[in-house]
Amino acid sequence: MAFMVKHMVGGQLKNLTGGLTEEKPEGEKSDAAAQGMTQEEFEQYQQQLEEEKQEREANFAQKKAERATVRSHFREKYRLPKNETDETQIQQAGDDVVLPTELAKMIAEDNQEEAHKQSVLGQLSNIQNVDMDQLKDKAQATLEDLKKQTENCSLM
Repeated sequence: MAFMVKHMVGGQLKNLTGGLTEEKPEGEKSDAAAQGMTQEEFEQYQQQLEEEKQEREANFAQKKAERATVRSHFREKYRLPKNETDETQIQQAGDDVVLPTELAKMIAEDNQEEAHKQSVLGQLSNIQNVDMDQLKDKAQATLEDLKKQTENCSLM
């Protein structure tokens, strides 16, 4: 009902005043005025929000690429099939993908452990009931005996 009265009377009132004043309905305030800012401040605020959003998205993409790099490393290590989404995430981040130092240290330690396990002594340490110190002593004693025998050899 109020709408009908305002519509009928408001139109007549505008015609009477010649439409000199522009009235904004209360619900149609500009965004800047609604937040108590000037238009210029509001534009700067919007630009700042956009920059922060882009920075957050870039950081998020970087973290996703780092995680994908770690996953691909473990896939290579354990000879698992490659994942296309991980490779895509790494490519999207570009050359900026750097592993965090803690993860790099963990990977280096794992590589050292793997190298030790693959060596002869590492394989022997996996066998139960083998005393490594005693085995080393026997090997050194055998080498010393061989040296003494070669010194006493008349052919050499």
